[in-house]
Amino acid sequence: MPSFRYEAVDTAGRSRRGILDAASSRAARDALRTDGLFPTAIETSAGAIKARSESTRLSTMLLALTTRQMATLVASGMPLDQALTALAEQTDHPGTARLLEAIRDQVAAGEPLAAAMSRFPRTFNDLYRGLVAVGAETGQLGGVLSRLADYLEARQVLRQKFTLALIYPALITIIALGVITTLLLYVVPQIVAVYQQSRQTLPFLTRALIASSDFLRATGWYWLGAIAMVAIGVALLLRHEHWRDRWHALLLRMPVAGRVLSGLDTARFASTLSILTGSGAPLLRALDTAAGVVWARPMRRAADAVAAHVREGVSLARALASQRVFPPLLVHLVANGEQSGQLPAMLDRAAREQEQDVERRLTWLAALVQPLLIVFMGAIVLVLVLAVMLPIVSMNQLIR
Repeated sequence: MPSFRYEAVDTAGRSRRGILDAASSRAARDALRTDGLFPTAIETSAGAIKARSESTRLSTMLLALTTRQMATLVASGMPLDQALTALAEQTDHPGTARLLEAIRDQVAAGEPLAAAMSRFPRTFNDLYRGLVAVGAETGQLGGVLSRLADYLEARQVLRQKFTLALIYPALITIIALGVITTLLLYVVPQIVAVYQQSRQTLPFLTRALIASSDFLRATGWYWLGAIAMVAIGVALLLRHEHWRDRWHALLLRMPVAGRVLSGLDTARFASTLSILTGSGAPLLRALDTAAGVVWARPMRRAADAVAAHVREGVSLARALASQRVFPPLLVHLVANGEQSGQLPAMLDRAAREQEQDVERRLTWLAALVQPLLIVFMGAIVLVLVLAVMLPIVSMNQLIR
């Protein structure tokens, strides 16, 4: 059934607007008159909303900023529809303005804020909508939005640090591989022609370089095709839950990457639980929602098992300890929080501790990998240069 955007006035002369589902514009007008409203404008909006819901996606930074501004306006006592209008008018981002206007129209039509956000799943994920729904139910929407903005900002900062830690090694690797490929494909063949004319016995290093160059030139396209086929095959395999489980389990068992990934998932799990329990959500509902933000499938199954144990009456700390997946720090802080009645604060502290641990590991990894990578790539380039220069040195000695 199509949707129609309407503007109308009620019997008291107050302006009303929103979105109404009806078979036609005439049916929409009849429905409004039945509700005691006098329509002044009706236009089709289903296509626009559908297009927006499929195409609109805000970056994490922009979403955090919008959430922070919304939290400030809602906490000040401003009605939700007016807050959304104010945000749409003051933003400089056209996509954000359209998204806020669409949500405002839904809210003005009587739809809950979380339900209105569900039309934009690419921007508002299940966690975001769940927290908004809890905040609206408990009357703490402003506080929940503020903590949600903190969560998004912290997540963005951690993501930036993770990206910065990988950019430098990736750039060095790409540049070095480009230099090596250029030498093997274009420089070495030209030098080989000079060496062949000299008819002298070439050093072993030079002969190995020439053989490698010939092999790469003859089979380069086959290797590219094989790499592409392997990548496609891996992508197809990872669509199946069995192989995706095995891949995630393998990543978690890796010495450094496993600790980083488990730390990230633990921080997300703990911070989500902290926000939900601190907003008044029941623990079981909070556990179900927090399990959905965990990326690694073995840890997600462990989070689901924790929720099942808590549902049976087991304490949260004992349920976490029984899985042997979550770090002992989280278990101890949760036990302390349950005993002192400060579970949200202890969960938030555990999340911050895990984030700091991940940052330390990333810093250590970057400090270790960068010089090793430079030395390794430098050694490869040195071998190539020696392979090219040794015959020249030999020829000069023969001339003398």
